[in-house]
Amino acid sequence: MTTSAARLAALSALVEGDGITRVAPPLLLPAGPYFDLAGEEFGRRLLLTTAGDGNEYCLRPDFTLPIVTRYLASADAGRPAAFGYLGPIFRQRSSGVLEVDQGGLEILAEPDPDKALTRVLGFAHQVLAIYGVADPVVRLGGVGLFEALLAGLDMPEVWRPRIRNRFGHDEALARLLDRLAGQHNGTGPAPDRTALIEKVTGDMLAAGFSLTDGRGPEEIADRFLEQQALDAALVPAATLQLLRDYLAIAGAAGEALDRVEALAKTAGIDLSDRLASLHRHLAAFGPDAAVTFEAAFSPRLDYYTGIVFEITGTGGHVLVSGGQYDRLLERLGAESRIAACGCAVWADRLEQEAAP
Repeated sequence: MTTSAARLAALSALVEGDGITRVAPPLLLPAGPYFDLAGEEFGRRLLLTTAGDGNEYCLRPDFTLPIVTRYLASADAGRPAAFGYLGPIFRQRSSGVLEVDQGGLEILAEPDPDKALTRVLGFAHQVLAIYGVADPVVRLGGVGLFEALLAGLDMPEVWRPRIRNRFGHDEALARLLDRLAGQHNGTGPAPDRTALIEKVTGDMLAAGFSLTDGRGPEEIADRFLEQQALDAALVPAATLQLLRDYLAIAGAAGEALDRVEALAKTAGIDLSDRLASLHRHLAAFGPDAAVTFEAAFSPRLDYYTGIVFEITGTGGHVLVSGGQYDRLLERLGAESRIAACGCAVWADRLEQEAAP
């Protein structure tokens, strides 16, 4: 009978396997980068402390960010590298502080992105085998697929980044599409900026508001003009319907990808390269694997760029998650795009799923 200690030892050996450098980032990390990259939603889950100099720090909530930051600061930045890790992370939950062991693999600057993702998925399979997880459910998403579709749609350019930024936030994206569906041309010509600033100034003074505390008249006027310009940038109804149809696609991966292909063809958009990559990795799971594809699925982090995935067990808990996140290194200061791919595994959840 395999014991819990034996499984953890096998996982430890895996994260320092051939060609992998095992790393252990500090337990106390600067909090600023997490707020900058992951936003307030993730920030609420950090365990924070303030140093004597006023700088905020947090107990390590993940491994990816400190690993990538250290890599970019090293002499090896831009060269292919693979990093493994295993250790505790700390996050806040509604029920209290969560401390769990997380393991994983990060592959950086691999010239062939498909090869890197294949290696990451292989690592995930090995982890599942260690814990005897026989019937995992795999959930695939395509961030790059959605971005390619969005780039080919007929719409004013101003709306593309706003729609992309809401991808993965289902309610926010639905609200935006509803707003776009209600646009009309009844706004009339844009007012003169100078005259508008004067009007705002007069209204603020009459109401007793300060012109220097908070937003000033110029900022208020510019925000109004920007909003009016957005309202006048109409998105065709056919484009909105195609977006809704795409985001509704979900189901068995092979069938769902066929529906994406058919939809793209009707719109005259070529998604063949992205779809081919998804099909290649789908085949790696085997013909009997329970693999679904959800067109609307994406981590709530805008630095993901390609295929993303989650693997759950019988309890419905996520055991493994990851994907391609090329944009993260640019966000952290890389002068050009560096390919990045990885996954995290939740040792505590895997232990609960472990076959007896």
